[in-house]
Parts: sequence; structure tokens; C-alpha cells
Amino acid sequence: MFEKLELTRMAQALASHAGSRMGVIAKNVAHADTPGFKAQDVADFASVWNDSGEAMRSTRPGHIAEPARMSDLIPFDSGGAEAPNGNSVSLEKEMVKSVEARQEHEMALAIYRATSDVIRASLGRQR
Repeated sequence: MFEKLELTRMAQALASHAGSRMGVIAKNVAHADTPGFKAQDVADFASVWNDSGEAMRSTRPGHIAEPARMSDLIPFDSGGAEAPNGNSVSLEKEMVKSVEARQEHEMALAIYRATSDVIRASLGRQR
């Protein structure tokens, strides 16, 4: 039932994007001392959502290609200053990015909870 609502689909995609981004951030932190490792990141949610074709609806299976999944995001080198050993991971930047990803995830959960509350209220049920 919830997957048919555009708002809940967007909230689910936002949560998935935040999880994917947190995985890339964790990999960066794990390789903070690896010589030659380049810090990575994924595209921001707004650009991924706009590029995913989510606005189009199919009338039958196979009519429109499946939209890109947030878990299939391809990390790219995020650049930054390199240490003498060639590593470009900055733990401070990774901490900031992890906070942004956590906020995205919390926003997605808040949207989902609010949508659930509205649906329950419209059905005459309370929490």
C-alpha cells in the first residue's frame, strides 16, 4: 500500500541513498591510513532522484526501464588534498559527510512516520 504513494517512495529512496553513502564513508574511514587510497563519495540525492526517471510511470511491465536503485550508486573520487603517501582521506571531512548522511536518513524516517500517521488517521485508527 505504501509503495504506491510518491512521498513514501521518495522517503524510501532517500533512506537507501543515505545508507549507500554511509557505506562509502565507512570505507573511506577504514582506509584512512592506506597509502594511495583516494577518498570517494556518491552523488547527492537530488541529482540522483532527478536522473532516476522516478517521475515516469509505466502502464505495463517492461514499458519503461527500471529506475536506478539507490543501492547501485557508483562512488567517484571526491578529490581533496593528498598526504605524502598519496592518501586523500580527511577524517574531518568524513565526519561531516557522515552527519549529513545521518540527517538524510532521519529525515526519511520522519517523512515515513508522518505519512503513516496520516494514513492511520484517515482510516480512523490511532497509534
